[in-house]
Amino acid sequence: MAEFKEVAPNAPAGEKLLNWVDNRFPLSKLYKEHLSEYYAPKNFNFWYFFGSLALLVLVIQIVTGIFLVMNFKPDAAVAFASVEYIMRDVPWGWLIRYMHSTGASAFFVVVYLHMYRGLIYGSYRKPRELVWVFGCAIFLCLMAEAFMGYLLPWGQMSFWGAQVIVNLFAAVPLIGPDLALLIRGDYVVGDATLNRFFSFHVIAVPLVLIGLVAAHIIALHEVGSNNPDGVEIKGPNAPKDAKGKPLDGIPFHPYYSVHDLLGVGFFLMAFSAVVFFAPEFGGYFLEYNNFIPADPFQTPAHIAPVWYFTPFYSMLRAITGEMVYVLIACVLLGAIFGAGKSQLDAKFKGAIIGAAVVVSGLLLAIDAKFWGVVAMGGAVVILFFLPWLDNSPVRSIRYRPTWHKVLYAVFVVNFLILGYLGVQPPSPVGERVSQVGTLIYFGFFLLMPVWSRIGEFKPVPTRVTFKPH
Repeated sequence: MAEFKEVAPNAPAGEKLLNWVDNRFPLSKLYKEHLSEYYAPKNFNFWYFFGSLALLVLVIQIVTGIFLVMNFKPDAAVAFASVEYIMRDVPWGWLIRYMHSTGASAFFVVVYLHMYRGLIYGSYRKPRELVWVFGCAIFLCLMAEAFMGYLLPWGQMSFWGAQVIVNLFAAVPLIGPDLALLIRGDYVVGDATLNRFFSFHVIAVPLVLIGLVAAHIIALHEVGSNNPDGVEIKGPNAPKDAKGKPLDGIPFHPYYSVHDLLGVGFFLMAFSAVVFFAPEFGGYFLEYNNFIPADPFQTPAHIAPVWYFTPFYSMLRAITGEMVYVLIACVLLGAIFGAGKSQLDAKFKGAIIGAAVVVSGLLLAIDAKFWGVVAMGGAVVILFFLPWLDNSPVRSIRYRPTWHKVLYAVFVVNFLILGYLGVQPPSPVGERVSQVGTLIYFGFFLLMPVWSRIGEFKPVPTRVTFKPH
């Protein structure tokens, strides 16, 4: 048990109160370790706004969600009417609902940009692997949270979107039909599904999400923040002053807490503009079919998920019977290339080729619909392995070869194209483009151990490059 600290009898009341709290809870210690004495690199740029903005949007979603739950009824017979009641009769209900719906899209905007910053600056590299893994788990939870929340308004697109996605689980061999039945709670999407999704959306997933956010921040503060140069400011060889403080770092508070307020200001202006002037955002944030009550007997002309799921939905649709043969060719060629280049003995090389033949057999034996589900899930899961796929001798994109930057640009453009195709009705041209895009997406990661170490790398400075504004 720690000794109690004492203050002078004539100390101000505020100091006495703080001392009383500190003797029972490490308030000042937490403030110093995570704010005033947490040293961050002094060369952060605008890309570092998005972490704090993600935290802000999480708070917005939790607060607005609490007020929505007060008036929403998770009952298939009245769910749509309760949303209309919130919009029309609850004081400021329309504002709360639009803030929540806009916040869902804003969450994915800032998280995608936050992940892209980590990608280009190598923030997933040693010793920050666990920070990245926690971040990917947060992304996975966000997708589950958004999908379950999408059903709750009980509009046409909510109902049929959930019907299509849940039915995909039926493609899993052996357990598929039972798994889909377990998720729905019934043979069709109905009242049981709505109640299950409501419970997970409001209670279970947010609790996991908050825990992962806390773990993400704790892991980050344990190893320290990365920076645009990818230079460690707290390592054993990093320059420090007489007190052991890094010379290339500055306290997070007040410098970056004020710095982040700039990003918050611009974000809130954009957020407010959408909420007040374009909450549907052309049908991307709130789809027009979702303003029609769910009708199990009338299918919309075109069913598509919300925009933030569409790149992965494109990959799902890209896996057809023809595409399976392309995947088999890729698996066999990859195994032959890997076995030929490796230094393993003939026994292990034969095992690699044999495994590739088995995988090819499975690709042929199991329906292409299942492999589409695997591709959609694998597109997210592969992100978890990024720290161990990148073999580049440098972290930051600043010091990599120019053609590496072109590859990253192609990856981003390809992801955007896949997202666009995901909201379009199926077409032969779109199918071919999405198939090529799926190969580019997975090729970027699976070939990263090879291409990431090729080329002429620029010398990395020993200290961060920083120019005062």
